[in-house]
Amino acid sequence: MHIDVNNAFLSWTAVDMLSHGYKTDIRNIEAIIGGDESMRRGIVLAKSMVAKARGVKTADTIKDAKRKCNNLQIFPPNHKLYQEMSNKLFKLISNYTPDIQKLSIDECFIDYTKVRNLYGDPIKFAYKLKHEIKTKLGFTVNIGIANNKLCAKMASDFTKPDRVHTLFQSEIKSKMYPLPIESLYGVGKSTSKKLRELNINTIEDLACSDVNKLYKYFKNQTEKLIDSAKGIDNSVITFKHEVREGISNSTTTSCNLNNIDEIYKCLYPLVQNVTSSLRKMNKYTSLVSVTLKDKNFKTYSHQKKLKNPTSNTDEIYSISKTLVKELWNLEPIRLVGVSLSKFSNELTYQVSLFEDIKNVENNNELDKVIDKLKDTYGTNIITKASELKK
Repeated sequence: MHIDVNNAFLSWTAVDMLSHGYKTDIRNIEAIIGGDESMRRGIVLAKSMVAKARGVKTADTIKDAKRKCNNLQIFPPNHKLYQEMSNKLFKLISNYTPDIQKLSIDECFIDYTKVRNLYGDPIKFAYKLKHEIKTKLGFTVNIGIANNKLCAKMASDFTKPDRVHTLFQSEIKSKMYPLPIESLYGVGKSTSKKLRELNINTIEDLACSDVNKLYKYFKNQTEKLIDSAKGIDNSVITFKHEVREGISNSTTTSCNLNNIDEIYKCLYPLVQNVTSSLRKMNKYTSLVSVTLKDKNFKTYSHQKKLKNPTSNTDEIYSISKTLVKELWNLEPIRLVGVSLSKFSNELTYQVSLFEDIKNVENNNELDKVIDKLKDTYGTNIITKASELKK
């Protein structure tokens, strides 16, 4: 089964507002969740069904959304709330099965096969679970039921909201084949555009395509594309019960960054933030990642695995600068982000002939002193001379 929250950010905001005495359910009016327009975070993150009916789309600018909806009400995102609501959802589902694969903050797969003898008919169970989520948590979900993950995901995307849909093998030709090619899970904009150019307009068209004829366009992805169109998916639900550790920080800039020094300047406080958090956890990172989003909202990421785990600000900043240099394609940048992962509890260091271990230790101690000063007197109390303009 695939379980997907209907319009998660807006629904969760509505539930929270109603619980605090707000008289209007924003799911029933022209409403969106959107960023601060004045700070260039002004895009639609989620919209009500009423706003959707007026033509508002996710990722529209707030300016465009206002033009489509005269009475549009805009509410800010609340990521702390979203995480709390997500935790409640997955906790409720885990009462029935621990075999949950989380796809994102608002959707997951569950392996129902192992618990079917406990709860019986899958369709009846799905309706029961959907109703329980609605009554206990206050928001609705769609549930897709199928013989594999691909078809379960496709089923949950059928008509919304608050629905249960099936897409069993016997239903693929009637329910899935007529859909436009863009509806096939895993087919992005560039792939669907290319398929359209090849006169492959529906999922059935792709399912009936010749592998050899498509291979020159999609190479090793060809067989997977055609199998998906046929509803074939042999991937298993992965439900390793592990904690994914990571620290990240990003910022949307007030104006486009057009040269690499501007990006570096924006990057440094982000690195300071994540490395300070890392040191407070008494952890060391072995993987540094940088993300850039250009003026066209296209996102790029690059990462580097470290030979020696570290928590040193200057070292991670230097690595991040290198990643930016390798990643940036000269398009104006509107968002910069950095993240750390693959943590360890101990500092193990392989010293080369050209490195001074004493300098490494001194830099680590200096970072700790700076952290303590900033925690006590504020983030602007001290700045490294290396970061001042010459």
